[in-house]
Amino acid sequence: MIFNTKKEKKYTFIESGEGHPMVLLHGLMGGLSNFDRMITYFSERGYKVYVPQLPIYDLPVLNTNLTSIAKYVARFIKDKIGQPVTLMGNSMGGHIGLILTLANPELVHSLVLTGSSGLYEKSFGETFPRRGDRDYIKKKTEEVFFDPKVATDELVDEVFAVVNDRMKGIKTVLLAKSAIKHNMLHDLPKIKQPTCIIWGKQDGVTPPDVAEEMDRQIPNSDLFWLDECGHAAMMEKPEEFNEILYNWLKDKI
Repeated sequence: MIFNTKKEKKYTFIESGEGHPMVLLHGLMGGLSNFDRMITYFSERGYKVYVPQLPIYDLPVLNTNLTSIAKYVARFIKDKIGQPVTLMGNSMGGHIGLILTLANPELVHSLVLTGSSGLYEKSFGETFPRRGDRDYIKKKTEEVFFDPKVATDELVDEVFAVVNDRMKGIKTVLLAKSAIKHNMLHDLPKIKQPTCIIWGKQDGVTPPDVAEEMDRQIPNSDLFWLDECGHAAMMEKPEEFNEILYNWLKDKI
């Protein structure tokens, strides 16, 4: 399904369906298309799904950090939705979801984390990927998934374009450093919202022990595993992911 992207004032987002509001947050190298299957599934089952384009490359350099993006998402929820949402985040999006939930608990009805940063993650390496080396970018993108075929040419091209844009590259590094600095270990016990943790057993970016630690630290959490699945479970195992989340949410809405 092709979704129309809306542009209203300072927000660019996808909106689909009617019902309980669900906001989906993409990761550092992710985009709105990462959630195509989720949008279709939940918008057909009584949810109004929003996917905001996060201002990863639009903030001033001094404000390029996760807290600034979390504040942006909080404003989006207040301005466009006006009621508590189910907040779902993948990778850096999960980290932003954690920060927002702690800062603005009144905006979050329930929280969903998959491959979330916040405790520990492996990045592209010690330095930013070599510019102009598409084969290297393809290899690193494939490593995000259990099945390398999920890393389509289109996806590799998107990552390659970021790497070869100097300012985007700088801001990507700044956000990666911000994620590492902003460790959430001692904050997780303060999260009171029902939290669904869905994790790929073969996640090599945020390994399974990250999910186990989040489940231990968040008081009202449930942990679900997907086998033969890497860092972006909602892309690699969409049917299983959506079914787990739908059944979990039934008792919460």
